[in-house]
Parts: sequence; C-alpha cells; structure tokens
Amino acid sequence: MPENVQHGPSSPDEINPKIASDIHFWSQHFGVTGDALHEAIRVHGTHVVKILAALAAHPHSAGQHDKKGA
Repeated sequence: MPENVQHGPSSPDEINPKIASDIHFWSQHFGVTGDALHEAIRVHGTHVVKILAALAAHPHSAGQHDKKGA
C-alpha cells in the first residue's frame, strides 16, 4: 500500500481548506461540492461542527442545484 495515501481528514474537528484531501473528504462526507464547502468555510470558519450546522440550515447547498443537463 502506498505510504502517501490518506484515508481520512487531517483533523476530525477542523477542515483545512488548503489541503485538497480535506476538501475532498469533507465535501463527500457532507454531500456538497468543493465550491459549496469552500463557501461555507469562508462564511462560518473551519470547525466541522459549525460547517455541519450551516449546511443543515441551508440544505440547498447540498447539491440540489445540480447544473447537469441545464
């Protein structure tokens, strides 16, 4: 198994927007795009609990505005 493969976030409590694997992991975990996650981080900070609360309060961020087929 390659040593550089990361299977989870760099921290279970914080999202580091500068680490692509964190954005990938957390965007899949929350069911949002990377752009939506970056916007939530910009507005609400990097704490996972705050991001989760913000995304739950705004379910339209969870990919319901999919541009495929538009």
